[in-house]
Amino acid sequence: MTKQVDFVLTLTTRTRRNITVLADERWGVGWVIKVNKYLSFNPFYFHREADPPHLRHEWEDRLTLGATLRFPVKKFSLVERNWFERRWREPQVDAWRYRNRIQLEHPFTLNKTKLTGYVADEVFYDWSIHDWVRNRFTVGANHAFNKHFTLDLYIMRQNDGRSRPGDITILGSQLRFRM
Repeated sequence: MTKQVDFVLTLTTRTRRNITVLADERWGVGWVIKVNKYLSFNPFYFHREADPPHLRHEWEDRLTLGATLRFPVKKFSLVERNWFERRWREPQVDAWRYRNRIQLEHPFTLNKTKLTGYVADEVFYDWSIHDWVRNRFTVGANHAFNKHFTLDLYIMRQNDGRSRPGDITILGSQLRFRM
């Protein structure tokens, strides 16, 4: 939109093991409002529908208000993201959730290809049960092919003793398009 404001549209699908059945579909809209090179605010709306195996249909509407801090640390960047989420869910109870992610990034070159590697840890606090319920540790890298297209590849370990499946390892990719 402008140099200080980005409009964000997100679409996510997750499949089951045989890749033919959608297990989870999400879409969302929001903005990244850059106050300066160190601070941005992130208001988002998400909608999710899922058909977990052997369970009944789930849906969720989520309003997220967040802030991201980015600091240079020598040749690295330290990024801290804080999100507060209001979640309207069915069949689960409605809830507030806090998410804090700390990420360390570093650019590098592999066979003349410029990449940015990162390691991140994100923790989740759920006020409906008054507990830290989830931890996600991620290692990955992204490559900007041009100013419009970026590919992100990562491996994530999620530990969560309250949801099913809770403790999982995820091999993921994300495609980002920028107008």
